Amino acid sequence: MDSTDETKSTLTLSDAWDYKGKPADRSRSGGWLSAAMILGVELMERLTTLGIAVNLVTYLTGVMHLGNAMSANTVTNFLGTSFMLCLFGGFVADTFLGRYLTIAIFATVQAMGVTILTISTVIPSLRPPKCAVVGSSECVPATSTQLTVLYLALYLTALGTGGLKSSVSGFGSDQFDESDKKEKSQMSSFFNWFFFFISLGALLAVTVLVYIQDNVGRQWGYGICATAIVFGLVVFLSGTRKYRFKSLVGSPLTQIATVFVAAWKKRNLDLPSDSSLLFNIDDKVQDNDGKKKTQKQKLPHSKQFRFLDKAAINDGDVEQGKQHIENKWLLSTLTDVEEVKMVVRMLPIWATTIMFWTVYAQMTTFSVSQATTMERTLGKSFQIPAGSLTVFFVASILLTVPIYDRLIAPICRKVLKNKHGLSPLQRIGVGLVLSIIAMIVSALTEIKRLKVARESGLRNDPNATLPMTVFWLIPQFLIVGAGEAFTYTGQLDFFLRECPKGMKTMSTGLFLSTLALGFFLSSCLVSIVHMLTGETKPWLADNINQGKLYDFYWLLAGLSILNYGAYLIAANWYVYKETRFAAEGIELEEVGPSGH
Repeated sequence: MDSTDETKSTLTLSDAWDYKGKPADRSRSGGWLSAAMILGVELMERLTTLGIAVNLVTYLTGVMHLGNAMSANTVTNFLGTSFMLCLFGGFVADTFLGRYLTIAIFATVQAMGVTILTISTVIPSLRPPKCAVVGSSECVPATSTQLTVLYLALYLTALGTGGLKSSVSGFGSDQFDESDKKEKSQMSSFFNWFFFFISLGALLAVTVLVYIQDNVGRQWGYGICATAIVFGLVVFLSGTRKYRFKSLVGSPLTQIATVFVAAWKKRNLDLPSDSSLLFNIDDKVQDNDGKKKTQKQKLPHSKQFRFLDKAAINDGDVEQGKQHIENKWLLSTLTDVEEVKMVVRMLPIWATTIMFWTVYAQMTTFSVSQATTMERTLGKSFQIPAGSLTVFFVASILLTVPIYDRLIAPICRKVLKNKHGLSPLQRIGVGLVLSIIAMIVSALTEIKRLKVARESGLRNDPNATLPMTVFWLIPQFLIVGAGEAFTYTGQLDFFLRECPKGMKTMSTGLFLSTLALGFFLSSCLVSIVHMLTGETKPWLADNINQGKLYDFYWLLAGLSILNYGAYLIAANWYVYKETRFAAEGIELEEVGPSGH
């Protein structure tokens, strides 16, 4: 290679292309300018989604005249669907569209959803008539047509959120070259800024937008959301010529499916006594150009979940190499099988973290309903919007993270001799304990609130403001927020660290699916409790002053304790990948921030 070719190779990237499909020029593509435009669309997504979600329960009860239980379920189903669709969005991006098109298309879908929601607040026929006393029998609930429009708007927004959120962090990391020392350092900074923009969007949503919705009008609040996501989309598209694009890598969900299908098809075959007889990456045939296919890190064979090993049995029906290339649904490599086993090992931890997000869901539903009945005036005239209490989540996280980083982690390093401070599983455990404490505090606070309602003679008035300050609710918000700081970072660290290297994109999807299932579990529990307690002595009454919300909180505390017991068993059983590989003498490749 002459000097001209060498110079050209340093200016272009071998694994990234520009918008024309040519090798990306390092000086003209990627970097901070491209990343900033991607961060902009994420800021607008967080502002939009949370601007709708955190105050949605008051809109459903106060404007659409739905009951507390139905309103709570609508909110949790909306949030749950948003997070669950991240898995779908990731699959579409990795397999078909790529991250750029996925962001562009799903941001457009989200803009459509929020626009429909805004229109529904402007056109009178899309809302039920106002009533003098909200919550009374005189209020006419929303019709099926009105609810259809509302749900269409919400679930289009959820679809857009899931697709957009699944690809933003990954596409942002694509703008930096990990092989370049300077750009790798910039990538680390990108993820710090990514978290900052998420927090900034959340903070603006629970303060500015909620205030506008409550005091200026819903149509203005939702209109700002629609404008924000459209503006974010325009900014994102304006950076097209600057972006670096990468090839489709295929979804790891396909790999998991192929291993299970191949193992099931060969369920009646006997496993060989020697695992070296199973088909593995060293057995792959060469491409037509004589080069081997991209090699994965070879993994040691494990004895757990041996039924999956059958996916790597070469039954001799077809030529070995040809069989693998043409139909992976019949034959997987042993390394592919071991990667799937790594995911299966994580499932008990995955399952026992769902309960935390069920507790978390109450802070955006029933806790907001409690706040609407309490004294929220600051000074002479300013009234705190009920939905804005969610700001204490952000405050608690911002306080907990530095306290852990500067105080708790150094102590744990000395006492526990752990270079990470608390391990990911220990951090999750702390978060689960805090969620139990939060539900106990929430139950006691609700008992106090109902006592005030009875003694003041306002129990039968759903619109009365009780002589009890809303600041009584702050402890439960702070405790759940601190729990989120531990659980969120612990889960993300666990899934990124323990997932196979080729499945780092899916690891974030696994994490986000626990949020989704937590919200769905909350909806399920609310429906069951509402059905069992009936209309005579309801725990979750439409007039919250006549219900027994504290019993629901006690139920969640009890379930959280049982879940914590199951978590301790799962955490004690789990062996970290680093420990297992060290025993086999295998050196792990470092996981960079691009794993997000």
